[in-house]
Amino acid sequence: MEKEQRIRVLIGKVGLDGHDRGAKVIAQALRDAGMEVVYTGLRQTPDQIVEAAIQEDVQVIGISILSGAHSYLLPRIIELLAREGAQDIPVIAGGVIPKDDQEFLKEAGVVEIFETGTPTGDIVTFIKEYNKGLRNDVEA
Repeated sequence: MEKEQRIRVLIGKVGLDGHDRGAKVIAQALRDAGMEVVYTGLRQTPDQIVEAAIQEDVQVIGISILSGAHSYLLPRIIELLAREGAQDIPVIAGGVIPKDDQEFLKEAGVVEIFETGTPTGDIVTFIKEYNKGLRNDVEA
């Protein structure tokens, strides 16, 4: 029987946002759920996030953002992924993202947005189910 490969997730803090407690909580919850987590640290550029995601061969990019620059930074990450031929890596986001901006971000390619206070189990479940759906699409 083939051993199931662990899901690799990059958790990033992009822009000038200097608060990373939430990102670290999510990273630990994903690790506790059996995922491999790459944490990029604070104040990363979209280019650094995309480069790390490709180098680390992750299946998901999770961006924690509180700075208010989400409407620029998240679409930029998606644009750079496409430019690098890595548009198959889904981007999820969490933090302080007003409802008015969430539809725009989803239209730009963000797969899911988790608001502040979302139970970590919901994020774990989403990533596992999304990844399972991707694997099923590839196997079909």
